[in-house]
Amino acid sequence: MVRQREQIEKDEERRLAPWACLSRDALGRVHDEPPHRYRTVFQRDRDRVLHSTAFRRLQYKTQVFVYHEGDHYRSRLTHTLEVGQIARTIARALAVNEDLTEAIVLAHDLGHTPFGHSGQQALHRLLVEHGGFEHNRQSLRIIDFLEIRSNRYRGLNLTHDTRAGLLKHGAEFPRYAHPVPLPELGAQPSVEAQIANLADEIAYHNHDIDDGLRSGLLEWDALSELTLWRRALDRTRSEGGNELQARRPRVIVALIDMLVSDLIEASSAQLTSHEIGSSVEVRDAAEVLVGFSPEMAEATRELALFLQEALYRHHLVLRMAAKAERILQDLWAVYTADPRQLPPQVLSERGQEGPERAIGDYLAGMTDRFAMDEHRKLFDPHAHV
Repeated sequence: MVRQREQIEKDEERRLAPWACLSRDALGRVHDEPPHRYRTVFQRDRDRVLHSTAFRRLQYKTQVFVYHEGDHYRSRLTHTLEVGQIARTIARALAVNEDLTEAIVLAHDLGHTPFGHSGQQALHRLLVEHGGFEHNRQSLRIIDFLEIRSNRYRGLNLTHDTRAGLLKHGAEFPRYAHPVPLPELGAQPSVEAQIANLADEIAYHNHDIDDGLRSGLLEWDALSELTLWRRALDRTRSEGGNELQARRPRVIVALIDMLVSDLIEASSAQLTSHEIGSSVEVRDAAEVLVGFSPEMAEATRELALFLQEALYRHHLVLRMAAKAERILQDLWAVYTADPRQLPPQVLSERGQEGPERAIGDYLAGMTDRFAMDEHRKLFDPHAHV
């Protein structure tokens, strides 16, 4: 039997929890489209993101370590895939819409600049007189305007539900205009968006520890002072083998499992105790409904503070961040002084936004290696243009 879209939608209604977003109840697109025969609206959202140019560029965008520092460190692309795996596990356990959850996850980092958070901070400073820069808002700008998939409109034309899931509260109000109406946000995000947000946190905490240990910037003994790390160590002691290189991935797996399991159990209890009966009630709730238990929340805060001091403020990471900022500042100075040095399409079809926003889009879309290559071509007299 071939299952068509209507049957998939009926299956969602039968098996998903009352707090889930159903595909048949999606809140529409900016531009109306006929439904697909076999795929729901959220499946189509996910697939459009997956096939986008911006998604492919994540392969060479920094998570913590710039791509040339080693082939085994996470990039924005591998980070996104790891977030997706964690988010699908949580979404399935809480009986919510996996396709919507995955669509939000796959798109959540499209707006990130080259060189990670240091690139975002540099670009915000460069654009501060022109409305600033915020990567969640830039993700929405990419899927609403910068990507092209149709001759009828700009952007990917995703559903309101996916678009709203990308905006963290506060990210919708930078001081620059959006090319189409922004999605309306409720008091709280959907359960699917809340899952995507916390799966992102779980993924980057764990893979940053993994990469930090691999690089030698983090020390095993220092991690052993953390509550969560000690608990994960205890879980793996019975498996044998004390060599740190072999034990590291097992401890990371145990740590992810503890966080995901706690999040599922605490969130299920929260959703049930609030007697949530629909996705509308989720958006109207007085507080977020997906989260860790109080004990686990405190342990994750301890872990986050440790990573902030021991890894993200490590002198070698800060040196790379400073280099990244200089690269973006130099490129901005050249392009704004003489926009003719930009590819012609960068400044075309931008309407009344002005060259600064177009240059910001161009810089934000660069991969690490493209930005470094472009910098070399513009500033090295011996480099080929």
